[in-house]
Amino acid sequence: MFAGVFNDLPPAPGAFSKSEVRARQARLTSGLSTDTLILLPAPHESTRSNDVHYRYRTSSDLVYLTDWHEPESMGYAFHDGSSWVWGLCVQPKDTLKEIWEGRRLGAEGVLALGMVDRTHSIHDRDDVVRDLLQNVSRVLLRQGIDTSLDELVRVAMTERSRPRQQLGTGPVALEDPSARIAELRLRKSAEEVAMMRHAAEISARAHVAAMKLPSQGLNERHLQAVVEGGFVYGGGDGWAYPSIVGSGVNATILHYTVNNQPCNLGDVVLIDAGTEYQGYASDITRSWPVGGRFSEAQRELYTIVLDAQKAAIDACRVGQPYNAPHETARRVLAEGLISIGVINQSVDEALDLETGELRWWYMHNTGHWLGLDVHDVGIYRPKGEPRLLEAGMVLTVEPGLYFGAWRPDVSCPPKYADIGIRIEDDVLVTEDGPVVLSDACPKELDEIEAIVGA
Repeated sequence: MFAGVFNDLPPAPGAFSKSEVRARQARLTSGLSTDTLILLPAPHESTRSNDVHYRYRTSSDLVYLTDWHEPESMGYAFHDGSSWVWGLCVQPKDTLKEIWEGRRLGAEGVLALGMVDRTHSIHDRDDVVRDLLQNVSRVLLRQGIDTSLDELVRVAMTERSRPRQQLGTGPVALEDPSARIAELRLRKSAEEVAMMRHAAEISARAHVAAMKLPSQGLNERHLQAVVEGGFVYGGGDGWAYPSIVGSGVNATILHYTVNNQPCNLGDVVLIDAGTEYQGYASDITRSWPVGGRFSEAQRELYTIVLDAQKAAIDACRVGQPYNAPHETARRVLAEGLISIGVINQSVDEALDLETGELRWWYMHNTGHWLGLDVHDVGIYRPKGEPRLLEAGMVLTVEPGLYFGAWRPDVSCPPKYADIGIRIEDDVLVTEDGPVVLSDACPKELDEIEAIVGA
């Protein structure tokens, strides 16, 4: 099932280089005063039931600044008077636990990776933090991830100890570093782009594997199994977000994740699914016909969405406002729906957010930032104005049309009843124009019909 699809998968990028991670650290600390302590906690493992945990995923900020993914850990940074020092508290070597749960690097093994300057056992974390807090006046910490660490900082800021009274030491200010880190994460380096392209390459082939499977009579969950199995087969880290696999009317539900209904001849299947690689997400949507041939109505809507997506991708250019792809897609969608008689307004009337008829059939944004989070960090409208696109930014482009006849708020044209179409790609903004990282996933009408299993 997978071998032929994945035969030409490009080699996977290696781990991030030491220079890459150190450069990120330097960019963050360059704007900080030397009396600052940075604390980067990892979330604790979460219990699914009894003694079974959910699959672990650590803090994206911790990954970004240390390339460390393991649970029960904390990153930190402080200035020692001559330079910034980065450290990690990690799980110690423990033979019995390693027999049950897997090998650990321990503090010495992590130090040898070269991403940080100091390492400690996580069991020593409280003592390490208390010592560091004595010599700083400001702490950068995102609260709510580790409440015990939050409490350590709170006590250090509010206690009236004798040393604090005599020497005036200890923190007096607390800041969430999320906004600072988000600005760094918004612009991807060449190494990050390589990770994201590889994630997209794996995801593209997983989508193709699902298309090739004769889907008539199958359940949506069967297609989900193929796509998510492809993620693992191709070397991904599993899904980046819960997969959407909607056939027929279910394709008109934007975040449908039940994935348990049959795929019937005449349906369009919409699959919105992507894998992570080294923590970096991909996000691809494809829509295709059960049985391998689009109906006339499906073909009309698919063509409109594809035209809108291509125009929106072309708008992903340096210097354009971040919402240029969205506005471009909306206009093409409106023009297309007017041309087939679904909308009976002028283009400008159709685009009106309050009274325009486009809002009945297209009701979401055309894209979002993509990176370590599938809906990645970064303010879209700093100071209330649309952010201008810059080289290195990555965003999704995903217009769609949704004709759910089940909806009581609109009268759905019978010809297009229960057709949902969305086409989504991952787009890198460069000085030379947009680059589609997910271009290995077919989307032209003839390509789709040639691939889809009968």
